[in-house]
Amino acid sequence: MYHAGMNGVRINTAFGDLDQYEEIIENVRRIGDIPILMDLKGPEIRVKLAKPLDLKKGDWVEMGSGNTMALSYNIYGQLNVGDKVLVDDGKISMEVVEKDKNLVKLVVDEGGRIEDGKGVNLPGKRLVVPSVSERDLKALNFSREHDVEFIALSFVRGKEDLTNLKSFAYDLQAEIVAKIENSQGVENFEEILEEADGIIVARGDLGVEMNLEAIPLIQKHMIQRCNQEGKLAITATEMLESMTNNPTPTRAEVSDVANAILDGTDTLMLSGETAIGKYPVEAVSMMTKIAENVEGSIKNRVMVEQFRNISSTVSRSIWQIAETMPLDKVITMTRTGYTAKMITRFKLRQPIIAVTASKIVKDRLELYYGVQPIQFDYEREKDRVLAVAQMLHSRGILKEEENALFTAGIRTKSHASNLIEIHTVRELIEFRKSQ
Repeated sequence: MYHAGMNGVRINTAFGDLDQYEEIIENVRRIGDIPILMDLKGPEIRVKLAKPLDLKKGDWVEMGSGNTMALSYNIYGQLNVGDKVLVDDGKISMEVVEKDKNLVKLVVDEGGRIEDGKGVNLPGKRLVVPSVSERDLKALNFSREHDVEFIALSFVRGKEDLTNLKSFAYDLQAEIVAKIENSQGVENFEEILEEADGIIVARGDLGVEMNLEAIPLIQKHMIQRCNQEGKLAITATEMLESMTNNPTPTRAEVSDVANAILDGTDTLMLSGETAIGKYPVEAVSMMTKIAENVEGSIKNRVMVEQFRNISSTVSRSIWQIAETMPLDKVITMTRTGYTAKMITRFKLRQPIIAVTASKIVKDRLELYYGVQPIQFDYEREKDRVLAVAQMLHSRGILKEEENALFTAGIRTKSHASNLIEIHTVRELIEFRKSQ
């Protein structure tokens, strides 16, 4: 999968254990220098079964602690007669017909096989569920020990879920990504975006919680807002779903992936296709081919804004330069990755080379659109532009005949990028040799 184009790995902590996660991380670190995203369960509700349960329309089911079927949280008292209980992305539908404090009786509207750990949706319900569980805390400590680059929180309902997570993750270097997969997350999206480093548009659960026809516009809006703010946008769920069991996707799936790219998403995420699918390598390869074919047609959707900060203003100037002159590469020398994120939101035609001394910044930037991150300590160099140009030329990333734009923060404590230089690479190399 790595050689087919995979440049990040998500670990879903709703399944498996810490020993399994450690094995996955060790394998990933050995194979490639790419980031790990630990996906915490958060206030996600899942079904608990000792063995798979086959249901048909009209069956009655008792659900509660100690029963054949239970939930990962004791929320039975919060359910009411008439509430819908949907399992496995809505494939199985049941309705509450009787309730007690710790027990509810359900009648099956749409049957099927329920397996342990499948997700549960309760459309329209605002449940009192902790945003960070004991299992999540263990996963956070594990992430701290293994220098995980991203933490995703499932079923984020508002910014309080994120601030609560950050109170436990205060010393983590990982970026915090919010998964939007319920109506509360959509309603409170702006405050969530302000608090998060990025967003996952989780279309599977969103499509169960909300009207299916609303999902495409929700997706487009969320991605556009992430682009505007320079924050990571990940589009997920059922992207190449049929490739779970088939070696090729449907034409509609190919169009879905392409449209997410055209919307401006930074990252495309495969789920079941690579977790349990029969054709994981083929799925990654197909997604890579679609991306490579479509990326040349992406247009900038960032609205021209008033002054925000120096890096934001410089990034806008770089976009305007890149649109109007024959420029081959854009090189940003960045300590935190912020300027690279500000530049990539404009979806430049030119590759963005982000040079940083920090390994974790380098790894995090792997998931941002159009960014090729390189780890190189340029800060001790007297002439940083020359040193970086020489390094990139020696690695074959810059060619002598190319025109390159360099940006960096010079004589500033805020790390803001306040410099733009444009050079023919050959001139820089010759100048370096003459010194």
